[in-house]
Amino acid sequence: MSDNTNQQWGGRFNEPTDAFVARFTASVEFDQRMYLQDIRGSIAHAKMLTKAGVLTEDERDDIIRGLGEIRIEIERGEFEWSVALEDVHMNIEAALTKKIGITGKKLHTGRSRNDQVATDIRLYLRDEVDLILEEITRLQQGLLGVAEREADTIMPGFTHLQTAQPVTFGHHLLAWFEMLSRDYGRFVDCRERTNIMPLGAAALAGTTYPIERDMTCELLGFSAPAENSLDAVSDRDFAIEFCAASSILLMHMTRMSEELVLWTSAQFNFINLPDRFCTGSSIMPQKKNPDVPELVRGKSGRVYGHLMSLLTLMKSQPLAYNKDNQEDKEPLFDAIDTVKGCLRAFADMIPALEPKKESMREAALRGFSTATDLADYLVRKGVAFRDAHEIVGKSVAYGIEQNKDLGEMTLDELAQFSDVITADVFDVLTLEGSVAARDHIGGTAPNQVRAAVARGEKKLAERQA
Repeated sequence: MSDNTNQQWGGRFNEPTDAFVARFTASVEFDQRMYLQDIRGSIAHAKMLTKAGVLTEDERDDIIRGLGEIRIEIERGEFEWSVALEDVHMNIEAALTKKIGITGKKLHTGRSRNDQVATDIRLYLRDEVDLILEEITRLQQGLLGVAEREADTIMPGFTHLQTAQPVTFGHHLLAWFEMLSRDYGRFVDCRERTNIMPLGAAALAGTTYPIERDMTCELLGFSAPAENSLDAVSDRDFAIEFCAASSILLMHMTRMSEELVLWTSAQFNFINLPDRFCTGSSIMPQKKNPDVPELVRGKSGRVYGHLMSLLTLMKSQPLAYNKDNQEDKEPLFDAIDTVKGCLRAFADMIPALEPKKESMREAALRGFSTATDLADYLVRKGVAFRDAHEIVGKSVAYGIEQNKDLGEMTLDELAQFSDVITADVFDVLTLEGSVAARDHIGGTAPNQVRAAVARGEKKLAERQA
């Protein structure tokens, strides 16, 4: 047979695989990143086969030693990957056999590439989810730090991107913190369902060898072995779920990004991003472009696409394993890399945000942001809310005509709209009075912001306990 034929499985074939087909069907160029998980899985499998009496202790030790040497070669960049050997699994097995002889061929006893790859990809994703959880936590720590520092900094809150009511900058950033807390929970849930072990399902029906799946499960840190061999080798729900959680996370980060882009514009002028997170223009020397949030905003599209790719990949697949499933890795790997990159960029950038407090305050003074406070004031004076709403509406119309905000009007100007308005109205028409009045859990009052920061810090500490 030709050297191009994969000798690991070529016994049934009468002609070599076409060179193009070999390249077309190979996955080693992208799945080699799972080498560490493949080696870990093989070591656990070898230990289990020894306990089951399939391998001797000497054979087990040779396998473990050989795999350790291969790992070092890979990490040093000395390992030669072969497309002819298709994937990371066959490359490592062939190298092992070359190192230790026929014992290397015994390693695959009681397993198939179907359950091997399903195990490796779960191990890999589990490790990556742990890193993503750490980065979410780091970003949230940065948000808490800025929120506490800016608990008293007043800015306009918006609905429909129109000035609505004054809030504090710290309160606004804590809204981002809450988004990320939900994202964290989704990835924790995803990890739980990822952490089920397919190994032992073999090709699709299990194996006749006396394997001990509970032992392998414990060695690899899985929570339980998969209950059904058909499902074990063909399930990719965990990858879809990861991309779904990633899509929601990136959606949240696009919302943050959009606000950062707006806030850095000359029209808003709310914040300054340090130069290291921005770039200039090749033609306009005055430009300082917020490229990090813009790029994060754009990268959401590729993660959304990976979710749709995986959903389409699994659509209508019959049980059990199909070659289609080789297409699960590239979208999953890119989604992982994209999420980690976006989180790292934001976790580095957020603590360096510099709010322009005077610009924020000036903007909050425009747009009648304390109109609701005036309505609430009237209600507390006994005016029905609908009547209060009308009174304030007329006051705002007058302010537009006179180019005055509510807080800039005299008592006589305000009193012309209702005789219940007295001098104490100015206590609620100030920005500080407005935010301080929202003094309840979830409110924007500075002391509530600080309390929320304390609760957030406790939550993060409990994660790491």
